[in-house]
This record gives sequence, C-alpha cells and structure tokens, in this order.
Amino acid sequence: MKILWVKGGKLLPVDTGGKIRSYNILRHLARRHETTLLSYYPGPRDAAYEHALEREFPGALALSIGGQEGIVGEVLQYAVHFPRAAPFSVTKFTADVVRRGIVTLLADRRPDVAVCDFLAPSLNFSRHMAVPTALFQHNVESGLWRRQAKYERNIAMRAIFAIEARKMFHYERKALARFRHIIAVSEHDKALMREMAPAAQITVVPTGVDVGMYRRTSPAVDTPPTVMFLGSMDWPANSDGVTYFCEQVWPRVVTAVPGATFRVVGRRPPARIQSLASDSIEIVGGVDDVTPYLHSAAVFVVPLRIGGGTRLKIYEAMASGVPVVSTSVGAEGLDVTNGRDILLADDPVRFGDAVIHLLGHPERRTAIADAALETVQRFDWSAIAVGFETVLERTMAT
Repeated sequence: MKILWVKGGKLLPVDTGGKIRSYNILRHLARRHETTLLSYYPGPRDAAYEHALEREFPGALALSIGGQEGIVGEVLQYAVHFPRAAPFSVTKFTADVVRRGIVTLLADRRPDVAVCDFLAPSLNFSRHMAVPTALFQHNVESGLWRRQAKYERNIAMRAIFAIEARKMFHYERKALARFRHIIAVSEHDKALMREMAPAAQITVVPTGVDVGMYRRTSPAVDTPPTVMFLGSMDWPANSDGVTYFCEQVWPRVVTAVPGATFRVVGRRPPARIQSLASDSIEIVGGVDDVTPYLHSAAVFVVPLRIGGGTRLKIYEAMASGVPVVSTSVGAEGLDVTNGRDILLADDPVRFGDAVIHLLGHPERRTAIADAALETVQRFDWSAIAVGFETVLERTMAT
C-alpha cells in the first residue's frame, strides 16, 4: 500500500498528544508500506527540522508556509482570517504552496490512499480528490472549542472561543461528510460525529502507548507523596486543569498530607501557571524524558474540564505503574473502569479525597496500578497501527 500522509504543523519534536499519536502510527506504517509524509508549518523555513524529519521518515516533504510567529503574529493572522466562514484553526493552515505540494505528490508518488491528519489541512485537499482520502480526527473539534469558551476567564477570549466554536461546528459537520472515511479515536467521539454527519463512514482506532518504554524496570518502593500532572502547558485545556486543581483541590490534599508535593511537567508554562509555584507546588516545565518523573510519582492526576479526543497521558501513566485520578472529561473515550484501573471524580472535594486516599493507602495504589497495566497492554502502538492499516484498506475499497 502506498500512503500519503498530510500534517499541518511540525511533527517533531514529539511533545504533544496529537504528535505522539501521529508519529507512532506513522512509524509503524512506514515499516510495512511505502509512506510519504507532507509536513508543513508556519513561520520561516527551518532547515534543522526538515533534516530531522528526513532522518525519521525518508522521502518526507517539509514546507514552510511563512507568516509571522508568536503572539503578535497570531493576533494579526486572526484579524485577517476573521471574516472567513471556516474557523481560524483551519484557515491559518491553508496555503497555495500546500495545495500544490499535494498535487505534485499525487502525481509523482501515485499513492493508493491519503490521510488528512486533523482538520487543519483539510481545506488544502481538493473536494474531488482522485485518491481515496481518510480524515484522521483526533478530537471533536467543535466540542473542544465550546468547552474552552465555557471555562475561559478572560471575557474577550471567551467571546472569540464562542465564535470559533460556532464556525467549527458548521465547518466540521461539512468536512465529516466530505471525506471518504473518518477515523475517530473513541466510540464517544464517533457518536458525536455521527450526530453531525449521519451518512459518514466512521471507524474507531483507539489511542495507544509504547508500553515497553514506560514500564518500570523494578517495583516502586516507599514512593514519596508526589502527585504529578503531565501535559503541554501552552494548551488551554491543560492550563485550565492545572489552575483548577491548584486552586480548588490541592489545598485539601496538602492539608491532609502535609508532606505532599504537586509536580507539573510540561512545556511552555505561561506566567499564570508559573505563579502557582509554592513550597508544595513545583512547576517543572518541559523535559527531555518524562519517564523518571512518572516513575517517581505516587499519584497521577488529570483534572481536565476542557478537551476532546483521548488523553494519551493517562495511558502513559498507567503503563508506568502510577494510579490515575481523573475527571470524566479527562478520561473521556478511554477503555477504563472507575474503581478498577482508574478513579474518576468531577467535583473538587471528591477529587481531592480520591488523591488523599491513594496517598495514604499504598496497597490501594498498587491494586489500581496493576489493573491499569493489565488494561493498557492491549493498546500498544504496534497493535493500534495494524487497526489503522485495516481502516486505510477499507477506505481504498469503499
């Protein structure tokens, strides 16, 4: 099978949930199939990125679409794109150079099937594609934007998120109907997509994890009362979740467990998150390897109120042998069972009590962690990629 994979934004470094999912599936597909990756990105040309991408995926094409980077550039871009009907998160990744790149690769490489990775590249695909194309939809994007609007504190940003949520809903519904096949990451997302596009062909390929990479080499002994959060801190859902946890949950935990520490690991923590640091709260920032932090944690928390798709961080913690406490939104779409391999709580008191209970009962931590490892072993990336491959074959045959 010859596959063309189109991704908006840089794939490397592999430091976000979407990148982790795409990278691992691509890596396994490339071992068995002739796979061409087109990765395009805003800003000036980045030769170092292009060389790194070529080393990882020989034959890949990387394109710069220009534009000004940073907050100022984002604001200026938004002002220019605001009148358009499509949402900004799609229009800012739409460019003639990408359209031409797709046309060239279709002619030169003659793929059997194409993958549009996220909605971001979708406007670059012709409405009458000669090659069968699947949309890899990591999230229900309109739902994610609605949740961001609900919890955003800044009035101006809340209004912008609400506008983008409405634009996204109308655009997403049309996009789901336009592509030959839709790949969702959970049954929950599939049901929501089905409501928007009843006739769409939708198949679930669940989230995975590299079980071998995260597994502890030795059992945890006398783990200190460290509670951990992992996630890119420049992502609003993560920033909101950490703020909520620090303000509404953590005081209850640290009162009950005076020696406890909350450790936040993730790239680019904004000033608002850095200001949360205290004697019991450590804002680590980005790290090259998260496994030592996972292996030193007693409890892993996912206090998210905003989000879509599925959270890879939960499976990473489960593979690391760390018990997880999450909101329902945080664990949405994952094949987990409350009370067996995870603890779920949606209000601050119950969330805090769940963390306190695990910190004070090592045997309960071990029971949850053992059950979680049993669960997550079914979702190694090697197995997930086989399922993805099957969907692409089905897309070709439809």
